[in-house]
Amino acid sequence: MADGSDKEEVVSNKQVILKDYISGFPKESDMAITCNENVKLKVSAGSKDIVVKNLYLSCDPYMRLLMKTNSGSVWNPYTPGSPIIGVGVAKVVDSGHPEFRQGDLVLGKTGWEEYSVLKSTQGLFNIQHHTDVPLSYYMGILGMPGLTAYAGFYDVCSPKKGEYVFVSAASGAVGQLVGQFAKLMGCFVVGSAGTGEKVELLKNKLGFDDAFNYKEEPDLNAALKRYFPEGIDIYFENVGGQNAGCRASQHESPWSCCRMRDDLSVQPCSTRREGKVKYVEDIVEGLENGPAALIGLFSGRNVGKQIVVVAKE
Repeated sequence: MADGSDKEEVVSNKQVILKDYISGFPKESDMAITCNENVKLKVSAGSKDIVVKNLYLSCDPYMRLLMKTNSGSVWNPYTPGSPIIGVGVAKVVDSGHPEFRQGDLVLGKTGWEEYSVLKSTQGLFNIQHHTDVPLSYYMGILGMPGLTAYAGFYDVCSPKKGEYVFVSAASGAVGQLVGQFAKLMGCFVVGSAGTGEKVELLKNKLGFDDAFNYKEEPDLNAALKRYFPEGIDIYFENVGGQNAGCRASQHESPWSCCRMRDDLSVQPCSTRREGKVKYVEDIVEGLENGPAALIGLFSGRNVGKQIVVVAKE
């Protein structure tokens, strides 16, 4: 907690800033690495600010929208000249907030920088960390991607043993989990991905029944008919719009229509997978390599959940 001491430690602070608002897809040159020399590691007496040291940052597709003036997101657009914002795991350096203490590990919205001063605790959570779980997992399998996969598949899709499941972007943070959940249910699972390396990962490590490179399939409908001659029961879409589960229509064309549900209710997972679920991450070391890692999402460069390591705990 803040002790009101007059002694203030000031450190340099490497940051990834947005140069200006963009149109289309972002480029590495739309961001810059800067260094702010005036970050105080102690909060002022009476303040409820929290100073954190950022450890891991999550690269997510929605961040592209925040680089535009009208993001269409629940988050505000980024401010040119300021650090971009994302989800990260951080360690509390000093705090004036009673719910967060020095040394706590937290998950939530933070800046792409070495140190952040958090003035709002909305969406900020203490992590009850277990030493056998990588901290980066809290932005993946133990975070929103894991919840999306679990609730989207089990609640929205309502799977049954023996059903036929197709997962797009199947090697990504959500898709890789959905495919494995489907296999645990006794389903037949095929995934699509954008490289031969990812296809081999799906088949040889993640246990999909089959997988294909969609870039090598000029006719997706023909490919799906080849892998699912009797039709698809569940199509889990990870490419267009939101990550959400859907159940393919079994009407005239099982290849073109899916029914979405908007009444998603989340039921926490209370079962232990006992090592049956594998999780793949793509780890990049160094904040200076963050822009390239983020931009790589939009060309499919990453294999698994893309993480930037800023510092080790």
